Amino acid sequence: MYAISIRESGGPEVLEWVEHPDPEPGPGEVVVDVVATAVNRADVMQRQGMYPPPPGASDVPGLECSGRIAALGPDVSGWSVGDEVCALLAGGGYAEKVVVPAPQLLPVPAGVSLVDAGGLPEVACTVWSNLAMTGHLGAGETVLVHGGSGGIGTHAIQVGKAMGARVLATAGSPERLQTCLDLGADVAIDYHDDLPTEVASATDDRGVDVILDNMGGSTLKANLASLAMGGRLVIIGLMGGPKTEINLATLLTRRLSVGATNLRGRPVEGPDGKGAIVAAVREDLWPLVEQGAVRPVVDRYVPVAEASRAHAALDEGGVVGKLVLVVRDEDGVLGG
Repeated sequence: MYAISIRESGGPEVLEWVEHPDPEPGPGEVVVDVVATAVNRADVMQRQGMYPPPPGASDVPGLECSGRIAALGPDVSGWSVGDEVCALLAGGGYAEKVVVPAPQLLPVPAGVSLVDAGGLPEVACTVWSNLAMTGHLGAGETVLVHGGSGGIGTHAIQVGKAMGARVLATAGSPERLQTCLDLGADVAIDYHDDLPTEVASATDDRGVDVILDNMGGSTLKANLASLAMGGRLVIIGLMGGPKTEINLATLLTRRLSVGATNLRGRPVEGPDGKGAIVAAVREDLWPLVEQGAVRPVVDRYVPVAEASRAHAALDEGGVVGKLVLVVRDEDGVLGG
């Protein structure tokens, strides 16, 4: 098979479409003929040498895919060769074939094309595990989504609304702010403005119940000041740096909580493992997708052999939603 290799740490030009050994499924695994995958920020960090794959994972980038099951390993039940699926991966998605632990498989939601499904599992599992399972967002509460026009943000806005929450979102330009509103955000905030002031104005000085944050250190102080009594901050990225200072009295006096999670390095099994998250997404989020309350947001489609072009676009900024890398067309023709 062919797959993307990272020749060395560096810019998009280090991505190469070269021949790799065909994968073989082990116990509890399947092989998927990949139709599409997508570019995630973690792939960019891996390309730059800042985010190596976890032990045992493929060194081919790609944290999600869609396609058709080509082979079953021992001890796999509930799936058949030929099933159309999408999957959460620890790596390996930028390829013609990939091995997937069976608990990380999802059926393609009704109403979503097989190609578009290639950009759905990573955002779906990230957003659901953090808003619902970690942030415990409830109907009638208010959530603030940072980076509302990005891959995670465009999905989180829709999920928050579908859960019955009031949604505030941040973005950095008038066009991106309008995108957030078009996706269902009740209030769009320019992140260049003073966040606590804008949140206070939008919530009658109450603050928000949950914040989904991809920045980390640079926004911690403003995030804590924007939370309501008993609010929950969930950090899923460190684009604004990993270090800052925190006044613990702020947490104690207002009963705030700060959580930080990642998805890629989790084990498959266990109550907090990828399998449990995928199962929750299938049970609770997939119906919302099939009803049309949550839909994939795709900026553009790029042939996987030209992954360097997609990475360059993400590096340059301006991408709204996901960049989907197409491996095959819907009929299974390579290069589609």
